[in-house]
Amino acid sequence: MNLQQLRFVCAVVRQNFNASAAANSLYTSQPGVSKQIQLLEEEINAALFIRKGKRIIGMTPAGEQIFTFAQRIVGDIENIRKVGQEFSQGNHGELVIATTHTQARYSLPKAIKSFTECYPRVQLRLRQGNPVQIAELLAAGEADMAIATESLNSYRGLVALPCYQWNRVVIAPIGHPLLQNQPLTLEAIAAYPIVTYDQAFAGRSLIDKTFASHGLFPNFVLSAIDSDVIKAYVELGLGIGIVAKMAYDSVRDIKLEAIEASHLFDPSTTYLALRQGTYLREYIYTFIALYAPHLNRSTVDHALNFTVASGV
Repeated sequence: MNLQQLRFVCAVVRQNFNASAAANSLYTSQPGVSKQIQLLEEEINAALFIRKGKRIIGMTPAGEQIFTFAQRIVGDIENIRKVGQEFSQGNHGELVIATTHTQARYSLPKAIKSFTECYPRVQLRLRQGNPVQIAELLAAGEADMAIATESLNSYRGLVALPCYQWNRVVIAPIGHPLLQNQPLTLEAIAAYPIVTYDQAFAGRSLIDKTFASHGLFPNFVLSAIDSDVIKAYVELGLGIGIVAKMAYDSVRDIKLEAIEASHLFDPSTTYLALRQGTYLREYIYTFIALYAPHLNRSTVDHALNFTVASGV
């Protein structure tokens, strides 16, 4: 039994039992992953996975228990490495943040600027995707934290801390008839083609539910993961847009006007997520506090320790 085999087991589970995807995530070959798992099963004399032909379709009871231990061992090895870096490298290192385009473009810049001034020797990397992709990057250990809206708070193995609430505005080209509708109503919005976020984003499901609850089923003519893409197509006249309020800037978006829509939609919550049981280097605590000042070190530690103690 070796650490590599345990890493392979964890990767296969994280990739929904897809051995090829697990191999890709670890930059190795699928036959190599399958062979090492087979050797581990032979050594412990127990099957870890349920197979159908050559496909893995689930875990055996033994596999589920061993996966729990494997996760802990792999995580602890990574934590040992981080402790060594903390004491040997000081303020030198890397911080990887998985997040959405909207967060990266509109909510993170101020915190990132302050952070880079405090820690000029820390390399900061942003990895963008939809909320599911972001959660998977964090769970796989390919990011130190994830920042997105809502879906992070129910992802297994992650601890999600609420950062702030936000709501939406409706955007339209200057002079658009909708701009005269005051106060704005759902019925008025639904009368026009709509450009908004993709279904993969938690905020989109809230938009859909709000219209449906009022018996309205508007024409979503285009969906995108990028707020700037949405604004570009609204400028072209493809439809009106529904975007996060933070994504509209009257100085930059000179061809568009925005109408407040927070009275029509429930607010959404942006979360910062961490891996359960992970060791946080000092500069990670600093970044968290810069981004969400109410999340000081004691608050973060309490959330992580409470989650571990409660078995969440």
